[in-house]
Amino acid sequence: MPIHDWTRVRANRFHHFHQSWTIAIARALNHGLLPAGFFALAEQVTGGPEPDVVTLSTPDRPVTGPGGVDLAEAPVRTRYQARVELDRYARKADRVAIHHPDGPVVAVVEIVSPGNKSSAHAIARFASKAARFLRGGVHLLIVDLFPPTKRDPQGLHKRIWDRIEEQPFELPPDKPLTLASYAGGHVLRAFVEPVAVGDTLPDMPIFLDPDHYVPCPLEATYMVSWEDFPGALKGPLESPADGGG
Repeated sequence: MPIHDWTRVRANRFHHFHQSWTIAIARALNHGLLPAGFFALAEQVTGGPEPDVVTLSTPDRPVTGPGGVDLAEAPVRTRYQARVELDRYARKADRVAIHHPDGPVVAVVEIVSPGNKSSAHAIARFASKAARFLRGGVHLLIVDLFPPTKRDPQGLHKRIWDRIEEQPFELPPDKPLTLASYAGGHVLRAFVEPVAVGDTLPDMPIFLDPDHYVPCPLEATYMVSWEDFPGALKGPLESPADGGG
């Protein structure tokens, strides 16, 4: 199903879709994608940014390994990749402890809403807290289906990564939306896939540790949420200009 142009409708309509999509992602992760000892919860307060989906591990998780897909055996194929090693002083100065009563936080998924980019303060806060997660060893998946603004002219990935290390990055003009997966910790890695309205969403990795991940079924869960979206509100989003839906 093509990505719809959510700028055509009021933010409250995307908020409804956003909530449904969050639940669909958590359900998919819990129904066989996450290995034993891991589970996903929706909209949990973690002591840092308030993400849409939190992947947690139980205290008695097996110590034999995280399971999932081995990055060395199945490399992530995205259009852009970046890597930076945090120096020892920076790790000590910026490290943040993330706690949750149900277990250690391993990864978070954030579906970006218009409010995250509505002001200079909002976008700076989002980027800063995302960087804090990464420095704290928590992995991230950012899904941004809204075009860049004057506050993030190259998208949210650039704003987040600049908090860690400034590196050249430009979104292709024909792919202004951003999917970005990050492996946090001592060595930070970014896997960025630009997309556009009308594209099919690719699966993106959710890292369990720096070397293992599970694929997040963005397209399949988007389709489930679209089926549940009120039919009376679909009209502006189904115009041929965005490829249909």
